[in-house]
Order: sequence, then C-alpha cells, then structure tokens
Amino acid sequence: MTFEKDQTNHSTYPACEGLISSSFCLRLIIRNRALMKRDQSDAMHNASHSAISRRTAIKVMGLGAVTTVFTSCALNGKQATSQTVNFNPNKLSQLITKVIPRTKERVPAIGMGTFMTFDILPGQPRDRLQEVMRRFRDGGGRVIDTSPLYGMSEIIVGDEATTLGITNDLFITNKIWATGEYLSDKSQARRQFEQSKERLWRDRIDVMQVHSLVNVDIILPILREWKKEGRISYLGVTHHELPYFEPLARWVENGDLDFVQVHYSIQERLAEKRILPTAADRGTAVLVNMPFEKARLFEVVKGQPLPDFAREIGCENWAQFFLKFVISHPAVTCAIPATSNPDHVSENMSAMRGALPDVQMRTRMVKHMETLPAFDKLAQMRPYPGKKFTGAVRLS
Repeated sequence: MTFEKDQTNHSTYPACEGLISSSFCLRLIIRNRALMKRDQSDAMHNASHSAISRRTAIKVMGLGAVTTVFTSCALNGKQATSQTVNFNPNKLSQLITKVIPRTKERVPAIGMGTFMTFDILPGQPRDRLQEVMRRFRDGGGRVIDTSPLYGMSEIIVGDEATTLGITNDLFITNKIWATGEYLSDKSQARRQFEQSKERLWRDRIDVMQVHSLVNVDIILPILREWKKEGRISYLGVTHHELPYFEPLARWVENGDLDFVQVHYSIQERLAEKRILPTAADRGTAVLVNMPFEKARLFEVVKGQPLPDFAREIGCENWAQFFLKFVISHPAVTCAIPATSNPDHVSENMSAMRGALPDVQMRTRMVKHMETLPAFDKLAQMRPYPGKKFTGAVRLS
C-alpha cells in the first residue's frame, strides 16, 4: 500500500532517522550473523512455463496458466533453530504462486503491506507483529511491501525478520520518495536507499519503486543504475489514487518497468480497463495495494454471511473472498493486504489455497457485493473503521 497523499505527514520522519544509529552497533552484530543465511530456494523459480500471452490469459481467464504449486523443494537447505520459523512442507504443498514476467521467478500470490499496521513507536508493545510475521512466513508468504515513509515500519520488519531468522527468505518491495534539493539531485535518493538497507538488514532490495510517481523522471533512471549495479533486482512505480491512474498507465506503457503497484479490489476495478491489460502486454508484474479498501470492505459485509456459492472456490471467510477475486486476475502477481492481527494474517494466507474463481464466478462475486446496501457507499466511509493507530504516521 502506498503513502497517503497528505505531505504534512512527512515531517515526522527526520526524527526517525536517529533511531537507526542509537541501536546500530548491537544490530550490526546480529545482522552479520543473519547475512550468513542466504536463500537457497532459487530452484523453484527455474521451472519452464507456458508461452501463452498474458493478454490472452486475461481474455479467457485461464487460471491454470497462472497457478502453480509451491513444493517442498523451496525449503531445502533451511535449518530451523529456536528463533527460526518452522516451516511445514505439507502446509505449503498447494500454494498459489505467480510468475514475474521479466525473469520467470515465482512468488506467492499473497504478500503483506505495512502501511500504518507496522508503524509502532519505540517502547510500545509489538509482540503481535512478530507473531504476524511468523504466521505470514509459516503460511508460505514471502513478499513484504514497505517504505521509508511508513514511520517505523522498515525498522520493525527488519528487526522482527532477523529475530525469526527469515531476513533473506523474504522478497522485499520498497520505495523511494525523494525530490532532491535541486533538479536531478540524486543524493537524497541515495541516502534514503542506504538507510532503508540498514533498517531492513539487507544488502540488496528485491524491488525498488518510485513512490506515488514522485519525481519519477529523475528517480527511475537512478533505479536503473542500481539495478545494473546489482543493488536491486527489479524496479517499478506505484500509486493508489484514481486520478493518477492515467499517468501510471503511461509509465507502464512506456517506462520499461519490471513492476507496477496499483489500487485494485472487488469494489474498485478501474485498473482492469487499462493498467492491468497494459501490464500483461508489456510483461510487467503487478502488485495490488488496498485489496480490502483500507478495511472498509469488511465494514460493508459486517453481519453478512458468505454467499453459499463461495464454497465452490474454498472460501471460509470474507478475507479469502476478497483476495481470491484479486489474485484470480491473470495480470495480478501479488496482493499485499496489511494487518497487525495474527488471526487476520492467517486468514489472508489461506486465500492462496484451493480453487480460484473463473470469469463467470468473478462476475457472480461482484453482483453479490452489489446487492449489499453499503457497497456503493464505500468511498464515503472513513478508512480503517474502528481501528486506531498510534505510530509516527497520522491520517488526516
């Protein structure tokens, strides 16, 4: 999920930079140990794939072309310790994964965002977030999306991943929001990148994205340099606000992007018109932010039972219902819902199992939601209804 457009929130972040140095020495000792553990599971990414075009897949919604099995071979070479998440191969035997078009690498179809949910000030309890990350990884998750603008989120992701011994198992998607002090100034972006690596305890970031298209003409060439130098594996751009979908689509069309991150859900389907088909044509992977509409979809269905037909695609809860709709679109690579509730992350990860809806079922799902009184009023609801966040970021 991308940062709220209100730039007044940005003033909270300079104070966070000092939080790195205060504990850096201790963290560096632990980090050196963590860096000894390298991901040995690349073999699962080398399987051959169908040559059918992604545009064709979108037209026919051929879900078999976009679904694969996450086998136990991904776990080879992983030694569990008392601080390491214990993976159960049997639990991961039927996970839905998606392909990154540029490299054919595969990632689990459900990841995790960290906006608001992982932003907890120093000294405040955060045990539940370690449990969130434990269940996320134990459920087969790898993709975690964050940003230096998400308050303490980078720091907490880095710390808790290292505590669990999964730092280099994760597929980190991060962002750059840098304007520089003058046109073409690269120093701010470089400082931000180095800070992010320290916070996340990583030598390399898997995906680096231009956050909300800010200064994209200057930042994207910098990302190309970093990719060439091996500092990042993939590059992309993000946005979540509908008025910016037009320029976002143009960058997908002309920017030679590895990734695009966009707002898409069962309620907000504008991305289907241009961004998703264009991403399929250009071989651009798609991360989906706000699949739950900032928790407002759950407000819409509060007190409502799941429709009987949801059982046909293995849905046992509304989280599965909403996420299966999103990841069943063939252009979508990974949905990144955010949560600070361990039980909710377990529900989210379960959406990677069982059948996905075909085009007829997707239509049926939308029509059912349209019968609910609050569905067409969702945009008028306050984000995160009933939730309270007390981190560095404040919503207006």
